[in-house]
Amino acid sequence: MAVTDLFAGEIAAELLKMLISICRRSSLCKSSAEQLRTTIEQLLPTIHEIKYSGVELPPIRQTQLDRLSETLKDGIELSSKVLASTRWNVYKNLQLARKMEKLEKKVSRFLNGPMQAHVLADVHHMRFETAERFDRMEGSARRLEQRLGAMRIGVGGGGWVDEAVKRVEMEEDTLAEGGLGNLMGIGMALGKNKVKEMVIGRDDLSVLGICGIGGSGKTTLALEVCRDHQVTISQSPNVEQLRAKVWGFVSGCDSMEPNYVIPHWNLQIQSKLGSRCLVVLDDVWSLAVLEQLIFRVPGCKTLVVSRFKFSTVLNDTYEVELLREDESLSLFCYSAFGQKTIPPSANENLVKQIVNKCKGLPLALKVIGASLREQPEMYWTSAKKRLSKGEPICESHENNLLDRMAISIQYLPKKVKECFLDLGSFPEDKKIPLEVLINMWVEIHDLDEEEAFAILVELSDRNLLKIVKDARAGDMYSSYYEISVTQHDVLRDLALHLSNQENINDRKRLLMPRRDTELPKEWERNVDQPFNAQIVSIHTGDMREMDWFRMEFPKAEVLILNFSSTEEYFLPPFIENMEKLRALIVINYSTSNAALGNFSVCSNLTNLRSLWLEKVSISQLPKSSIPLKKMQKISFVLCKINNSLDQSVVDLPKTLPCLTELTFDHCDDLMKLPPSICGLQSLKNLSVTNCHSLQELPADIGKMKSLQILRLYACPHLRTLPARICELVCLKYLNISQCVSLSCLPQGIGNLIRLEKIDMRECSQIWSLPKSVNSLKSLRQVICEEDVSWAWKDLEKTLPNLHVQVPAKCFSLDWLHE
Repeated sequence: MAVTDLFAGEIAAELLKMLISICRRSSLCKSSAEQLRTTIEQLLPTIHEIKYSGVELPPIRQTQLDRLSETLKDGIELSSKVLASTRWNVYKNLQLARKMEKLEKKVSRFLNGPMQAHVLADVHHMRFETAERFDRMEGSARRLEQRLGAMRIGVGGGGWVDEAVKRVEMEEDTLAEGGLGNLMGIGMALGKNKVKEMVIGRDDLSVLGICGIGGSGKTTLALEVCRDHQVTISQSPNVEQLRAKVWGFVSGCDSMEPNYVIPHWNLQIQSKLGSRCLVVLDDVWSLAVLEQLIFRVPGCKTLVVSRFKFSTVLNDTYEVELLREDESLSLFCYSAFGQKTIPPSANENLVKQIVNKCKGLPLALKVIGASLREQPEMYWTSAKKRLSKGEPICESHENNLLDRMAISIQYLPKKVKECFLDLGSFPEDKKIPLEVLINMWVEIHDLDEEEAFAILVELSDRNLLKIVKDARAGDMYSSYYEISVTQHDVLRDLALHLSNQENINDRKRLLMPRRDTELPKEWERNVDQPFNAQIVSIHTGDMREMDWFRMEFPKAEVLILNFSSTEEYFLPPFIENMEKLRALIVINYSTSNAALGNFSVCSNLTNLRSLWLEKVSISQLPKSSIPLKKMQKISFVLCKINNSLDQSVVDLPKTLPCLTELTFDHCDDLMKLPPSICGLQSLKNLSVTNCHSLQELPADIGKMKSLQILRLYACPHLRTLPARICELVCLKYLNISQCVSLSCLPQGIGNLIRLEKIDMRECSQIWSLPKSVNSLKSLRQVICEEDVSWAWKDLEKTLPNLHVQVPAKCFSLDWLHE
């Protein structure tokens, strides 16, 4: 790797910082700087990839990167001149703007010319080198197998194993012997090598794990690693008998006296172990059982195969990755057609749609493929429709997939199981806002927020859902609406399947599994009787008043309206009679906002406690004749507010006297908060985030004496904080990060005597602090830029509990996937 590679990467990163500063200023160079900034952001990951690849570049590419480095260096000098230029020197600014434009074009030409040629060359090199790399990989695997062959593998399979588990093992063994590892392709090979590297390559690791959701191929991977039987543990094992069997294997004493006492720690047996050994514990369900089966003695390693993440016991874990698209298709075709490809006589599009529904889960691909083998095309079409509704396609599918997946939740605590089943209320392939889940669980399962979050973590540890952006989860002041949850489609199908066991009018959850143009016919045929569901989830497109029919929900506490519309969505008239409704969730999954009609039906929902509105346009909030005294949380996400909160439209303090949390996120028409918000005396949490048009806060914001959390994240046009913000005597957390136009903190900020944390990262205009910060006796954490960190760190002498954090710079485009 040449020095120039490093040079280009560092220069590009430095130039990007300067361009961001230029873009924040109103100057003639702003447009060109923004274009150049976009170009550099696209270029920087490639430069960094070259920088860290460790590959020596050919001379011609090195020469081109030399030229790029010189160009970027010129950009640094030019950016410095732009930043140093005053606004009043119009002639000089015009010259700099033209030079900035030329620089942007020069860098763009490199991206569209030599860079494209680099890509083509790399493709040809990769095609040539792939075969050699896989040859080397196979050689490495053979060497690892030879080393692993010297290790003894624990032999199990006792009388305590359920017959059903034995049958499953036999099926998986047979399929593995028939070449499942080959069918699962590169993913299995890489997983196998990673596990072997953990077992063989790390002497400091004694307890290792393979985890993943049910049916993801964990046992098959373990079989591929050791090619022998494992000690398989049922959900109710004879622990003493199993522990004795493992200890007999580890100690080399296969026959022991009946009253032999197994030691917890027996390091003196080291000399008895003739060779190293590997104990494989398959299908482990209980942490308490696992702890009794692990013997930490020299020369012994334990490989734990489980659906759970035993993070407190395992030194390292390999999480099984689901199959890629080509691997999924091969495995499905092998089960459905007896070959690895789609036969010419089959409907290729239909096959791929069903394969996509399995989402790379080996067990689903195998079971569904086998269920459709030798069936006519009309049967396949029916199966696709049933799968989209979360329904079993046949008895074999239900027994071999859904019932086997149901084992994962069979022994969950009752409330945890109920929370899992609630996940079927949301559309497939969509992120579920954590705030919505937490609010729903709090309302219907009698939980507090901390307990609800703990249940979420437990479901994640059991691989029953996945937390997105989990790095921020769990912080005392983390906002739930910034975190979301996803779930594999087969697990969602399981939740739907288990929720639909009872008669439709008696179900606890009345759910539409997929979006449709109208309500289900089955619902309409049963409207003569009340629906006793506690949760109602509806998923449609545009809905007008005439599209709804009369329904009664005397026990409904949660109503979820998922829809996709760019026009008007008319709220169902039957909401007005849902007297027990506690949470209303309205989410539009379309690309633009839909007008929300018939909002007045919510005006008399006296038990409503939580309201979530997403990507809708609100003309006005419902005018209630009586105060909604139980309403505690309202969230507007990606909404058009349309002045619906103005004092002339609604009296917020009178209508919502007990509101504790109010959130505005990505509401781009919100230019100022209405003064009436200041009258919400019970408000504890106010979040105004990513509202790029927000220019000012109410002058009387200090009246909110109960406010504890104030988030003003990413409001770039907010220039000042009102002086009376310093009267928020209960405020504990202030977030003004990415408010790039703020130039200072209020002079009286020292009056916030309960303030514990300030997040002011990327507030580049704030260079100094008011003297009153010395009075912030409760302050324990500040997150800020390096330019102002020195001033905060000076306070560490007088505030011993204070920790000042300067976050690392991160230029990422991951947000484009949100």
